[in-house]
Amino acid sequence: MAEDQEQVDVTPTSFQEMYDFFLAGITDDMFMELTKEDTEAMMEELLIAALPHFEFPRWANPFDLDLENKLFSTKLTNTEMMILRSYMIVEWVGQQLATIDLIRQKYSSSDFKFTSQASHIKQLIALQQKYEQKAFHLQRIYCRREIDENGRVRSTFYKIMNNDSPYITSVERT
Repeated sequence: MAEDQEQVDVTPTSFQEMYDFFLAGITDDMFMELTKEDTEAMMEELLIAALPHFEFPRWANPFDLDLENKLFSTKLTNTEMMILRSYMIVEWVGQQLATIDLIRQKYSSSDFKFTSQASHIKQLIALQQKYEQKAFHLQRIYCRREIDENGRVRSTFYKIMNNDSPYITSVERT
């Protein structure tokens, strides 16, 4: 290999890299209160729950995770990590919505008025929907572009319109 050629890191992405990426996208003091082991267990649960939402990942055996070594089967791209993070946030908000604490009526400390759990739940649902839409949009972009031999981003539209495309039936080709 020539010295001037850039070496590409093909080390599979670790779960920890994905956890760090996820935590960079949220703010929750709860994770500071948990032990490292509890935090990692929760992160793994969110990651595994998020993975099936990723409709058509491009790497081989996407659901075949190395749970012992905490590794994916490939090096994830930034876009793939963004898609997974968005779905991890959807799952995380889902956990927040599933807690009984939202159902219980609570007092605010300053004036003892009831806080609105209904309003809070509505905001969480809106947040969850926002991240579902974001992940869906990221997947559409992910599927509609590729990197060519020169490293440029190109549309994959030509693949759909090609007569050899598996998406065009034999009737449509004639």
